[in-house]
Amino acid sequence: MSELPKLGVLMAEYDNALAYTDELWKDLTEDEVYWRPDQNSSAIGWHLGHQPVVAHFMVRNLTAAEPKLDPRFDEMMDSAKPEPERAPLPPLHLLDTFRADVARRVKFRVGNINRGHVGAPTQMRSIATVMMTSIINHEYQHSVWIGEVRTKQFGYDLPDLPESDLLSDLDGYPIIQLG
Repeated sequence: MSELPKLGVLMAEYDNALAYTDELWKDLTEDEVYWRPDQNSSAIGWHLGHQPVVAHFMVRNLTAAEPKLDPRFDEMMDSAKPEPERAPLPPLHLLDTFRADVARRVKFRVGNINRGHVGAPTQMRSIATVMMTSIINHEYQHSVWIGEVRTKQFGYDLPDLPESDLLSDLDGYPIIQLG
């Protein structure tokens, strides 16, 4: 079995993934972020809320029992929510703030684990390594879908993927493969 990435390296990759997603949407108009071809499709804005909802769900359920940051986001951005019910979405500034708040919580919790400031530090480090890999892969997965709308619907170029020795391509998705 190959060596797993260190948590510090994964935290840097998480920053890269978040920054890449930001490059995909921050120059779009509000109408473009909320655009849906039909009621059975999700807007870019939904993906922007879904990514951090999943990240925070994983952190608070796998590593630390902390409350939801905003239950309204959890309800709206759950992938079990039928697509026709994925609107109206919160204003862009709230999506952006929520993404930043979740990123801070992820970094805080994983930082504590990385420093050994938790019970069962070796076991938690193992859990956090797989969790962070999943969070990063999920961020990139949705960035591909955001990028598709960005290019195909609105004609914008895609920014270059971050340079990373951890990333490979699997079925057209940037991914960190473990093992």
